[in-house]
Amino acid sequence: MILDAFRLEGKVAIVTGCDTGLGQGMAVALAEAGCDVVGVNRKIPVQTAEKIHALGRRFLTIQADLSQQNSLNDIVMQTVSTFGRIDILVNNAGTIRREDALNFSEQDWDDVMNLNLKSVFFLSQAVARQFLTQGQGGKIINIASMLSFQGGIRVPSYTASKSGVLGITRLLANEWAAQGINVNAIAPGYMATNNTQQLRDDADRNQEIVDRIPAGRWGTPDDLKGPAVFLASRASDYINGYTLAVDGGWLAR
Repeated sequence: MILDAFRLEGKVAIVTGCDTGLGQGMAVALAEAGCDVVGVNRKIPVQTAEKIHALGRRFLTIQADLSQQNSLNDIVMQTVSTFGRIDILVNNAGTIRREDALNFSEQDWDDVMNLNLKSVFFLSQAVARQFLTQGQGGKIINIASMLSFQGGIRVPSYTASKSGVLGITRLLANEWAAQGINVNAIAPGYMATNNTQQLRDDADRNQEIVDRIPAGRWGTPDDLKGPAVFLASRASDYINGYTLAVDGGWLAR
């Protein structure tokens, strides 16, 4: 049955940045499909843990600063020590800094690039090595952005990092697809999360954004649940190096 191809019972997923918002939505979705979940965050994601435990799934918290590369191998080791394996990695953690390009600082450049791009590559590398050790392939899902396709304004390091996520998603797929490792990305559109509260509170700007979205509404974390489960499951085994826009039609406008 086709629906069986979407089931994730017995799988173990690492999800970075799953304390709130989109990361929490994807972590819960994977648990709903059958996964045990490892949440990697700066702080303990209490609400996410409660939601996943309520589903009867196991949840392991790992506190780590992903911008520091020395924590990445330890994430893999703790996961394997607890659950015995890794099947799925969702590189969701990210940050943004806003400033005119003429005034943008090196520190704001490095802080964003280290978390949004460098850690994505090196955590993927560490997890892929574990996949190969297990000998059964695996799934890597990167989180891109509308600014993987567009230039944006006043977010130079964010735009560069998310354009880079699209690029390394393709590169890693080219190198690893033959070994059973699928690397794809999701590019969320305008989502109703804590990060966009200021935009949504501005009535004029909110209306401009909604008018630009063919679906006529902001997205929600629930809108990423289906794409995340699909890309994590064997239903997507022949999809490699693709960045899926979940944007209500924003890019089509």
